[in-house]
This record gives sequence, C-alpha cells and structure tokens, in this order.
Amino acid sequence: MSRLCILVSLIATGLLTSVRAQRPVELSIQGDIVKHLDEMRPELVTINQEIWTLAEIGLQEHRSAARLVGTLKKAGFKVKEGVADMPTAFVAEYGSGQPIIGILAEYDALPELSQQAIGSRKPVPGQSAGHGCGHCALGTAAVGAAIAVKEAYDRHKLKGTIRVYGTPAEETLIGKFFMLLAGLFDDLAVCLHWHPGSQNRITYSTSKACVSAKFTFNGVAAHASGSPDKGRSALDGVELMNVGANYMREHIKETSRIHYVITNGGGQPNVVPATAQAWYFVRANRHDAVVTQFDWLKEIAEGAAKMSRTKVQHRIDSECHELLPNLPLSKLILKNFKKVGPPGFDDADRDLARQLQTALRTDFGLKLKKPLNDTIEELPAKPYEDGGSTDVGDVSWHVPTGGLSTACFAAGSPGHSWQNVAAIGSPIGHKGMLVAAKVLALTAVDLMQDARAIKEARADFQERMKDRKYLTIVPKGQKPPKAIR
Repeated sequence: MSRLCILVSLIATGLLTSVRAQRPVELSIQGDIVKHLDEMRPELVTINQEIWTLAEIGLQEHRSAARLVGTLKKAGFKVKEGVADMPTAFVAEYGSGQPIIGILAEYDALPELSQQAIGSRKPVPGQSAGHGCGHCALGTAAVGAAIAVKEAYDRHKLKGTIRVYGTPAEETLIGKFFMLLAGLFDDLAVCLHWHPGSQNRITYSTSKACVSAKFTFNGVAAHASGSPDKGRSALDGVELMNVGANYMREHIKETSRIHYVITNGGGQPNVVPATAQAWYFVRANRHDAVVTQFDWLKEIAEGAAKMSRTKVQHRIDSECHELLPNLPLSKLILKNFKKVGPPGFDDADRDLARQLQTALRTDFGLKLKKPLNDTIEELPAKPYEDGGSTDVGDVSWHVPTGGLSTACFAAGSPGHSWQNVAAIGSPIGHKGMLVAAKVLALTAVDLMQDARAIKEARADFQERMKDRKYLTIVPKGQKPPKAIR
C-alpha cells in the first residue's frame, strides 16, 4: 500500500486525528511543568537561602524540615512527620494509586564549614556548620519538582501518586537506612534523586558501601602524675586502636577507605581519661567487603583494649550499601536533562567561580581553566565509580532508582569544601537547583504516564539484584540515634 493510501486510510478511520491530538497534550504537560517551576523560582531560591542560613546538622534539622513540610502542606500534600522514629524525617504525598513515584529530599549541613556566599574564605560569625554538600538546594529542588508534578497531575488528570521522602542525616547515612527498615519504600515503583555537583551528568554510577560505628573505651581515672600506676587510660586504648587501623590500611584494597575522628579524648592532661571514644567510617566498593574489614577493625579494637588494660564497646550507628545504577532510568533522565538544558550561567557567576578556584589552584594545583561546567555529559559505556557513600544506595537495593547531578559548584571543587558552601548559597547554586527540579518533575510525569518505562526499569533492577541479597549488620530492632555527636 502506498503512503498516500495509508494516509487516506488513517484519516478515514480517525486514527491520525487521535495521534495528532496526543502530541499537544504531551507538550502541554511538559510546558506546564517548566513554566510552573520558572514561576516558583523566587520561592525556591528563598527556601534554599533559608535552609542554607540555618545550616542544621543531621538529626537536628528541625527548622529546615519544617520549612519543606510547610511548603508541601500549603501545596496540598498530605504529610506524615516524625516517621521511622526520627523527628526530622517526613513522607509527603499527593494523588492516589499506582504508580507511586518517589523523590528523595535531604537538608542536613556539615560541621566546621561555615562560610559566606563570597569568593574568599570567610565564615559566618557565630555559625559553625555549612552546606558543603549542597543539601539545602537538594531538598528544595525535590520539593519544587513534586509540587510541579502535582500541578500537572491536577490540570491533566494524571493517575498515580507522587511522594517526597524527607530524609535526615544523609551525611552520616542514617535517614534513608532507618526509613527503609521501617518499610516506607516498600510500595514504590521508582525512586528519583539528584545531588548538587560541579558537573552536569546522570548518576549512572556506583558508590562505596560504608559502616559508621563508634568505639568507646572505658578505663580507670587517676592523677596522671601523683598516681599514674593506678590509672588505666581509655585514651591509650583509642590511640592504640588508631595505630592498628593505620597499619591495617596497608593490607586492604586501594579502593577501600578507613577514616576516624576522636570524639572524646579526656578532659585535661593531669587526669587519666576514664572514657574515650573514636568514630570510624569503613568503606569499600561492595557491602560484603565492608563487613569483612569491619570485623578486622573490631579485632584491632579488642587488641587495643588488652594492651591498655581497658574495656571497649562498639555501636554501629548506621551503614549503607553501594549504589546500584539503572540504565533505562538513566536514559530517560538524560533525555529530559537535554530538553531542559544545562544551567545558564552569566559573567557574574563565572567571576565568582574563578574566585572560588583561586584557593584550589594554590592548595591543590588545580589546572582547570573553565570556571563552570555548562555542558551535559553523555552516559558512560559502563557505570562510573563514585568515591563517596550515600544511603541512596540502600534504596537502590529495594526499588529501581535513578538520578542526576547538576553544576552548582565551581569546576574542580572538592566535596565538603567551603567553596561549595559559598556556591550553593549564590546564583550558581540557584540555577543548578532549578534545572534539577525541572528534570526530576519531567521524569516523574513521564513515568506516571508510561508503564513500559517502569517495566524496563524494573527488569534492569531485577537483573542487577540477581546475585545480591540485602543484609544489614545493624542489630535487629535498633532504633536510630537521637543525636550524632
């Protein structure tokens, strides 16, 4: 049959009219989402700046979480607060039925990173923490995306549920892990996430599994000069453990990591410390490797206790599994990323980024000439390895999970730096945040309309989980900590 005959046939049966009628609707939904988020931009910038200014560390993000919750409630979302025994955790949703599409929100800051939104190092007076990972924008964009989906849902009579997860204490791998154990992700079809970065790319990657644990040594107090023979120094136990851990480093894979801080080393030099504590992160590319390394570390702690004639106890605060990528979701997110485009930076943004890079050139020999990355990277041939850890990894072991990163920091900026605090509180961060919100919203609506896309994401997820089984070494029934420090 000729093309003309096919065309006549389609017109006669009305099918061509039907096909043509669908395309403007699709474009209208996408256009509505982008328009709504452009209109929300002043509000989203305000929210980001408020949370940026609050800079509350994990499990203390009371005002930050309340700001996001209030915004969602005002938009018509039903919100459950204080979920999974964490006062700053929440779940907000709109709509009903399947598919349920989740979007992850974070809002915790980092200690000792106070910084003003300027190009040189200058802490905010009276403030110790700062958003060195950009979570102020992360949570804000997630909420903005969900509200944009809600508006499209109402206008175009979509079906399904959009859900926002307010996940506290991501920096210490607590929020999502305990929300997961509480079953809050069990009914999700797909979960979406994003993270501020210095590049525009899809999170088609893995990450490092990690165990976070505190080792507390208990000894006997005594006068350090008058009766040293009567004392048993808990600090000696901590220091001997740290020495052992540093020798352990030589015999683990180069991709593994061990780092610690001493959270309690005693009160003053002339009192033998009766109590001392070290906080450890142990990381590896796979969860089973982390467990093996952590068992070794526990043996070192016991050895240190014997050498110092003290006692040692440990508590695993939390852990996380490595992130499992999802190729179909990554392709869908990239498609929408290209529709939205990278952040549109101006000369003022580039000038600030160059100022932020000045210290990086001095301290680390940064060679990059480009102040900001303004292009979108293609998907790599295989998942890239991320050196960090995230409790998004645990979510990805339970539900198909996909995400992206947008340029919110100066090119070449290291993670958890004062440069990132400055950038995320400036128009650089605002522009990256708005792009992320648009991409998340467009992707969520695509998934709500396309059962095949969800099916493909699910198939990829099941293939990656084929030889894996989710296990945790956190004792069964353990509640999340009330405070990190």
